Amino acid sequence: MIQRQRDTSPQAAKPSDERVRKVSPWRILLERPELGSIAGTVLVFVFFGFTAGGSGMFALDGVINWAQVAGYLGVLAVGACLLMIAGEFDLSMGSMIGFSGVLVAIPPMYLGWPLWAAVIFAFAASMALGWLNGYLVVRTKLPSFIVTLAFMFILRGLTLVLSTGFANSTIVSGVGDKFTADPISSALFDGTTMHWLFSALAGMNLIDKLPNGDPVVGGIPKVLLWWALMAIVAGFVLARTRFGNWIYMVGGDANAAKNVGVPVRRVKISLFVLTAFCACLFGVLQVADVGSAAADRGLQKEFEAIIAVVIGGTLLTGGFGSVIGACFGALIFGVVQIGISYTNIDSDWYRVFLGGMLLLAVLFNHYIRSRAASTK
Repeated sequence: MIQRQRDTSPQAAKPSDERVRKVSPWRILLERPELGSIAGTVLVFVFFGFTAGGSGMFALDGVINWAQVAGYLGVLAVGACLLMIAGEFDLSMGSMIGFSGVLVAIPPMYLGWPLWAAVIFAFAASMALGWLNGYLVVRTKLPSFIVTLAFMFILRGLTLVLSTGFANSTIVSGVGDKFTADPISSALFDGTTMHWLFSALAGMNLIDKLPNGDPVVGGIPKVLLWWALMAIVAGFVLARTRFGNWIYMVGGDANAAKNVGVPVRRVKISLFVLTAFCACLFGVLQVADVGSAAADRGLQKEFEAIIAVVIGGTLLTGGFGSVIGACFGALIFGVVQIGISYTNIDSDWYRVFLGGMLLLAVLFNHYIRSRAASTK
């Protein structure tokens, strides 16, 4: 018998498979949803570096100013991002900001409640309304655009009724003193933190000081810590948990997701509750910062949050996006909104710039998805 010798060479040990192909790093980079927002952020910083580099915009106090604006919008953008990846919208977020702010202000000012109880009540009421939003969407199968648009007007009207009914004005003032007197609420929402660090840096002449010797920046605004916490938790959930996979599946094809056992209704309702929580958190932080609540707070913030999320690479059709991209989109807002005041550019161009950024982001996302689909 003739015995055949077995080929043990590496080429024979690894049979070629035409279904497996090497993907270039550039292609992997192009398919990342946050690519456009990161590139946009770089361009914005370069632009203001040339036009406002010596104006103090990038000094420590200037950085805190535009970072704080970005932080407020970033809190909203985190919740809006997850909901939009799931294929839904919440247009009531802006009205929820004003509504929750009034719910925080009126009970301690006119009903004798402790502030911490009013804060808990505001979160509970806001999240209950978020649940109702989600329930109506999944139960009636109406577009979330229509349902939340109705709640946008309902909440704005309720805010006006409550503020004028109790305070006889659209502004409920004096709440700042209540935060100062409440150590729990103050520690969570009011003012800044890490004062010791900035005092030490000022003592070492590493940052600018005021004439009295205090640092020019007293600490990190707490909205930035909340933004970081929300972004880290949401990013982890989206990338590392089963619930995050469910969000992508629901946004990609809700019927297919339901057929493989994904609780589509529970996922969507949970995300509407999340957006309501984010809007209430925005409202509470704003009331603590300003010291008052107003019926017109949060006006058009829902659209700014959606724009930030779209700039961050999330598709309007759902199923694709990232929290990191949404955060960069919010950062672009903060830099542009505050940066314009450091230049000679008319501030009226701010909205024009944001509209242009939205259009470019949509076109870029469409191009990337088309390229990805054509090569599958």
